[in-house]
Amino acid sequence: MHRIDLTPLMTIDLILIGFGHVGQRFVELLCSEQQKLQETHSITWRVVGIATRHHGLAADINGLDVKQALVNTRNNDSLDTLHDASTGTHPKNPEGLIKYLASQKRQSTHPHRPLVVVETTTLDIQHGEPATEYVRTAISVGAHVITTNKGPAAFAYRELVDYASSVGVSFLTEGAVLDGIPVFNFVRETLPGIKILGFRGVVNATTNQILTDMEAGLDGAAALTKMQAAGIAEADASLDVDGWDAAAKTAALINVLMEGRTTPHAIDRIGIGAVSKDVIQRATHQGHRIKLVASAKRTTSDQIIGRVAPNELPFDDPLAQLHGMSNAVILTTDILGDIMIGELSSGLIQTAYALLSDLVTLRRRLTTTPET
Repeated sequence: MHRIDLTPLMTIDLILIGFGHVGQRFVELLCSEQQKLQETHSITWRVVGIATRHHGLAADINGLDVKQALVNTRNNDSLDTLHDASTGTHPKNPEGLIKYLASQKRQSTHPHRPLVVVETTTLDIQHGEPATEYVRTAISVGAHVITTNKGPAAFAYRELVDYASSVGVSFLTEGAVLDGIPVFNFVRETLPGIKILGFRGVVNATTNQILTDMEAGLDGAAALTKMQAAGIAEADASLDVDGWDAAAKTAALINVLMEGRTTPHAIDRIGIGAVSKDVIQRATHQGHRIKLVASAKRTTSDQIIGRVAPNELPFDDPLAQLHGMSNAVILTTDILGDIMIGELSSGLIQTAYALLSDLVTLRRRLTTTPET
């Protein structure tokens, strides 16, 4: 017997701020999963705006040709040719694009369709900008926000989620820490009444792969070069190697799961730069593995202390069993003890899926269905 879904279809208008590897993979995922989104989650979608760093920007309130946008971007051509010039206005930057499309929507034939800003720009470890300002701008015009950027959650999560709540929109950031693994949704949706007392985990897949390769006999420089050649590590891998990426994720976990108000700069941080092949192999011979561990705990005065550092773990520690591109977090709870959640591989598809997951979460939150 087939289930009859009585939920009306909802068309969601998307503004993509950032159209790099993650943003492009997200669009490909939307296209490949289009029928499933419609039949299972009552979602249809249109991309009405795209802003990029190197390929211009385009807007069309009636929907852009996303397949052509992918072609233009990959051919290093400008997206400006896709812009609807009939209004006589061409926004100059992401904030302008968001405001322009919000205004266009109010004047359109479907002003009540949800407007969602999908933010996938790169992390700025100093201040979390301009991503945080993009989120503020979106909320200010009544748009929902989903993002994979660690910056907004690591620097201003409580401010942004409170602002979104006051406006009546959602700010979702599932992909900021464990790619597509729903650690935030897991706690929020399935652990009612649970208090997170602390956590420890391996949250940076790049450094975990480097440490795995070093255990196999490569030195640190060769392991990093291998990652860069594969396109996994950036040419400037200091965010990973120096522990900044893990510190940003630690701050995000503290802010979202433990109601903290910290930043990456408040996290006690040591990277893997000083970890040599000899140190790793000596630990292995003694029945241990070295992992870059992100952790946080509450003190007796209810303060939260965060730390990122290489830890020597016994082989039977669950985190020691994470090889290569694996990630996992062990949550310490007040009622259920320790709970582990993780993934055995990490990549673009997992990060893009986090955006798709947040889009479905947003659809479930919207209790009134606008016209389509």
